[in-house]
Amino acid sequence: MKQLKIALSRHLEIILFLTVLIIILSSCGGKGGGAEEPTEQDLAFEKLSGAWSLNNGGSITLDGTNVNANYAGFTLSFTDGSFTTTNAGDLFPASGTWEWVGETSNQIRTGRGKIVTISTLTTSNFQFSFTKNASNAAAGIDGNYVISLNK
Repeated sequence: MKQLKIALSRHLEIILFLTVLIIILSSCGGKGGGAEEPTEQDLAFEKLSGAWSLNNGGSITLDGTNVNANYAGFTLSFTDGSFTTTNAGDLFPASGTWEWVGETSNQIRTGRGKIVTISTLTTSNFQFSFTKNASNAAAGIDGNYVISLNK
């Protein structure tokens, strides 16, 4: 009889241990095997990456005046950490680097220190603004630029 109680006690300990182990393992694997949720910046970069142009109604304004004619054929393409341009004139170099400013997804900083503020970013429309001055550009007209591009 004493051996039967010891055997039952041992079985209960094993069952209790397995139950606790199952609870622990099920709580650790909660979201598809531990995959991280994409950040706000990850989601924004999915939209930002690729080639943008003035086609289909895009525009470049300087202090409220349309200056598209100065940038015919302008394109801006983003990859992770770098960008390239075509016909950017004095707005951007032919290529450069960029990074997010802080933890938000509405501002980027180019490798030359230009802060670009994103006002609209969808899969097909990208609107941003920046102030161009002698400290963040080598040449060109200083002022407030608003650029609207499309994919």
